[in-house]
Amino acid sequence: MNGPVPARIFKLMIALAAVFGVMEARLAWVQLGGGGGSENAAAGLAKQAYRQHSDPLELDSGRGQFVDRDGRPLTGRTIRALAAYPTGGMPRGSDGQLQVLADTLGESADQIGAWLDGIREPLVWKGKTGTVVALTETQERRIVALGLTGVAVVPYVDRYGAEQGRGPALQAIGYTAQDPARLTKLYGKELAAGKARTTDPIGEAGLELSLDRLIRGIGSTFAVATTDGARRPLAGIGMRISGPANPHYPLQVRTTIDLAVQRAAEAALKKHGIKEGAVVVLDVEHADILGMVSLPAFDPAHIGFAGTDERNHALIAVPPGSVFKTVTLAAALEAGVTTLDETFRCAGSYGRYGLNCWLHGGHGVLTVKEAYAESCNVVFAALAERLDPALLAETADKLGLGRQIGWQIGSFVDGKPLRLLGEEQPGAIFATPEAGKDGGVRTGTGIGQRDVRVTPLQAANLVVTLLHGGRVQAPRIATEIRYADGGLLANMPARGAPSEFGRIKPATAAALREAMRAVVTEGTAEQALGANEWPLAGKSGTAELAGKRPALNDQWFVGYGPAKGRPRYAVSVLLENRTAGVRNAAPAVFGDIMDALRLMDRAEAELQERSSRTQKDETARR
Repeated sequence: MNGPVPARIFKLMIALAAVFGVMEARLAWVQLGGGGGSENAAAGLAKQAYRQHSDPLELDSGRGQFVDRDGRPLTGRTIRALAAYPTGGMPRGSDGQLQVLADTLGESADQIGAWLDGIREPLVWKGKTGTVVALTETQERRIVALGLTGVAVVPYVDRYGAEQGRGPALQAIGYTAQDPARLTKLYGKELAAGKARTTDPIGEAGLELSLDRLIRGIGSTFAVATTDGARRPLAGIGMRISGPANPHYPLQVRTTIDLAVQRAAEAALKKHGIKEGAVVVLDVEHADILGMVSLPAFDPAHIGFAGTDERNHALIAVPPGSVFKTVTLAAALEAGVTTLDETFRCAGSYGRYGLNCWLHGGHGVLTVKEAYAESCNVVFAALAERLDPALLAETADKLGLGRQIGWQIGSFVDGKPLRLLGEEQPGAIFATPEAGKDGGVRTGTGIGQRDVRVTPLQAANLVVTLLHGGRVQAPRIATEIRYADGGLLANMPARGAPSEFGRIKPATAAALREAMRAVVTEGTAEQALGANEWPLAGKSGTAELAGKRPALNDQWFVGYGPAKGRPRYAVSVLLENRTAGVRNAAPAVFGDIMDALRLMDRAEAELQERSSRTQKDETARR
C-alpha cells in the first residue's frame, strides 16, 4: 500500500514502542541491582541467573583474623579440605573409587557414601568431632587422582577448628554464630544496602563480639562449581574461586596473647587436675594480657555442649577470700591506723560476729606484716573495724577493684566507644553504701567474704598496680588492627585506668610488696614457693562459698616474679569449687607457671646472646 500511514496505525506503533521502552528500562534497572530490598532482588537478574547455574561453597567469610603478639595465628588457618557438590543424580564414580576415598579419609565406605548421597548443597567434610578435617598432602593427591564427580579439594579458612590440635580455644577470642535477629538489629542499614546477609556470622563473645563492627569484612570468598539447570556439573568448566579483590581485606588483629605463655598456663592447670577456674598472666610493664585461661574449656563449633563453658571465668567476679586483705591493709596504712610492725594477739576467735581464724587455737602474738603473711582473720577483722567503710571502698577503687578496668576508649577509629573486654564484670565491695556500717559486714568484707567480688583479671592487675607504685593500668588484650596488605588501620596504645579517688601512696605500695614477699618467705606459701629459683611474692586466699554450696571453696593465689630486680610477670590463679578443707593448690599452680616463664625468659636471653655474638663475629670478619 502506497501513501502515508494511517493515523491510527501510527499511534499504535508509538504505544508499542513506549511499552517496550518501559520494559527494557525495568530490565536494565533490575540487572543493575534495583528491584526491591530483598537479597535476590538486589542481586539483579544477572546475579540470579548466575546463581541458578552455579553451586557456591563459602571458603572464607572475609572476617578479620586474630594473631598472637608474635604473629602466630589464633584464628583463620587455611587448610586443604574435602568439598562435595550436588550432582543432580549423576554418579560420582565407581564403588572402588568411593572405597579408596573412604580409606583415604579413614572412614567406612557406607558412611562416605551416605554423606555424598545426602548432599543438597555444597559441603566440606567434617570428622567425628564436627570440625572441618584438614587433609594431608598425601590425602589430597589420592583424592584428586580419583577424579570423582562433584568432589574437589579446596583451600578452606577454618576459623577455629584448625587450632584444636594446638590446644583449647580461647574464651578471650570468643566465637561467632548465626544470629539473624541481633544482626538485623545492629546492621539493618547494611542489610538494606545488600552489604550484609542474615546468614553472616556475628560475634557472640570475647574479641569477636567487642570488635565485630570493625572486622566484619567486605564479602565472602566462594569455590563455585558451574552446573546446568538440573545442577549437573558441566564438563570442561570445572570450579573457580570467586571473592572480593580488595587487597586491604581481611583485616588482622594483633593481640597481646603469647601462645607459649597461654599453653604453659594451660599445662600447669592440667598437671594439677584443675577442671574449673581461671589464670591471668600480665606483662608488668603495660598490663598486657599474655595469657588468659578459663575452665571448663569450650568448643566454638559446639557451644553449650555438656562439660564445656564458653563464659570467660577470668572476667567473672567471685569472692576473693584473703586476697582482699591486700586492700584492707592498704586502707589501714593509708588511713594511718596501723603499721606493718604493730602487734596483735590472735587466740583463734575474734570474739563477735561468729568470726574465727582459720588456724585453730590462733596465731598468738604477731605483727601486721606477719598477720598478712599468715593470713590471720582476727587481725584483719580488727583492722577493718577501725576503718570507715567508705574509705575501704575507695581504697579498693584506687587499686582497680569494684569497677571495670579493661582497656577502653571513648572514641575509636570509627568514632564510637570501644571496650575490648566487654564481658568483664565490675565486681563489688559492699552490697550497698550503707551495708559497711554494720560491724559484722565490715569485718567479713575485710577478710574478703560477705559481698566482696573480684575477677581474676582485676586480681592480677592489682599486683601490677602495686608494682607501679599505685598507678592503675588498663589491661590490654590487643595492640593494633592492620589491613591485609600490612597498612595500619588503628593502634590501641597502653592506657591507664585511674580512680576518681586518686591513687594510693608509693610508700603504701612498697609496704604491700614487702608484705607479699613475706607470704612466700615465711607465710602460707613458703612450702609451695619458698624454694623456687625465681624469688616470688604474692598472696593466697580461700573463699568460702556459703549458701548453696557450703562444702566447696574457691582457692586463690595472686603474685609476681621475679620479686628481686625487675619484676616481669603478674599472675592470678583461681581454682573454683574445691572441696572445703583440702590444701590450697593455687600457690603450686602459680609456681609452675612462674617456672615456665623463667625458662622462657632464659631461652630468650640465650637466643639474644647468640645472635649478638654472631653479629659481632660477622662485623669482625668484615
